Amino acid sequence: MRELLFDYDKNVEIMDTELNIKENFDIIKREMLINNQRIAMYYVDGFVTAAIMQKLIMHLTTIKDFGSGKEGDVIRFTKTSIPAVEVDPVYDFDSIIKMVLSGCSAILAEGFGNGAVVVDARSYPARVTEEPGNDKVMRGARDGFVETLIFNLAMIRRRIRDPKLTVRYLSVGEKSQTDVSVVYLDGKADPVYVNQLISKIKAIKTDALPMGHQSLIECLIKKKWYNPFPRVRCTERPDCACASILEGSVIVICDTSPEALILPTAIFDFLQETDDYYFTPVTGTYLRIVRQLVFWSAMVLIPIWYYLINNPQIVPEWLYFIVPDGQGNVPILVQLLLVELVIDGLKIASLNTPSVMSNSFGVIGGLLLGDFAVQVGWLSADVIFYMAIVSMASFTQSNYELGYALKFVRMITLVAIAFLNAWGLVLGAVVGLTLVITTETINGKRSYLYPLIPFNGKALSRLLFRRKKP
Repeated sequence: MRELLFDYDKNVEIMDTELNIKENFDIIKREMLINNQRIAMYYVDGFVTAAIMQKLIMHLTTIKDFGSGKEGDVIRFTKTSIPAVEVDPVYDFDSIIKMVLSGCSAILAEGFGNGAVVVDARSYPARVTEEPGNDKVMRGARDGFVETLIFNLAMIRRRIRDPKLTVRYLSVGEKSQTDVSVVYLDGKADPVYVNQLISKIKAIKTDALPMGHQSLIECLIKKKWYNPFPRVRCTERPDCACASILEGSVIVICDTSPEALILPTAIFDFLQETDDYYFTPVTGTYLRIVRQLVFWSAMVLIPIWYYLINNPQIVPEWLYFIVPDGQGNVPILVQLLLVELVIDGLKIASLNTPSVMSNSFGVIGGLLLGDFAVQVGWLSADVIFYMAIVSMASFTQSNYELGYALKFVRMITLVAIAFLNAWGLVLGAVVGLTLVITTETINGKRSYLYPLIPFNGKALSRLLFRRKKP
């Protein structure tokens, strides 16, 4: 840690060099002479508003005494002469540079001696809080997290007005110095788990978190490349984050990211939705059961259908209608894998299509491609029908990573059935179960299959059935 000197000129020279004032046009150095005292202000243009800085400079011009350069003068100055909400004396260059690059304003003066004053009057560029596009609800609040950390914390504080709500601040990234907050309810969250999580975040060694929360997840968990299952549940909804906090979970929010991490996370948590709690327990339970049935059936429907049409002799007569009359000019396995790829291709194309046209492009593109593929003999109508059901089922939960994990398991199972028949179906199930069991998380004592392993009947019941809040 490099401490400030009692030499004003030397301090200004070091600050100019560290902030590269001559090259960075957006880092402003404002020098003034007030009552025969030389003053230098440093701030980033775009992180401050002109009106606030003008008022601060006008106030500085009215100050008669900036100190005599003795130790302790800067503390007296912050207590008596700066009418700002957040003002701190600082004594080392590293802290000043970090605060300036974070948006604060630093003041150096001859009378401050070996100290400086940091004024937090920043104003980050931010978008309006609006309902998340990927986590909508039929009823309930319409606000959502944004890319500014302090706004996200304010939305949580607005809902939980309890002094036990604790927000721990951390900084991650040697170059980015990204702000990260760990939020939990003291007395409700497991203190051992909280300390372990904070220790893991402090131990992260990286230059930056360019992808926000996703970069943080990858730093916390060394993901195995072959395991596609998601490790952490994310939410863009403040109401969902607050409900999790009140249940004893820990929320991690990363600056520049509009998503909060909910920890610890089990695979069954991904099948909960905010809408379940905005309806009566009966309706919420019904929606949850429908979501569970549709989602898990999407994983097994296609492999079982493919196995049955490969073995029509075991299909009972009343179920024989599932065996297609005409299978097209392409093998069924190739058709299924091709449709899987086409569906993802349409998703990618829809994302890169202007928003006005994206919805119509996805619907019309799917209908036209499917109809033409059947007419020319590439695909059978049965393949289109069953894959349409699977595609619809993938949207019953909001986590895309989990949807793709089940897609990969489904594709592996189809290939295994083609070569090993019944044993292929078993192999696919074993591969999927093994991937789930071996998924590494930040769960502490809990496993990824909690509350199934270790078994907790009450917790499992709460996941499957929507209960009335006490």
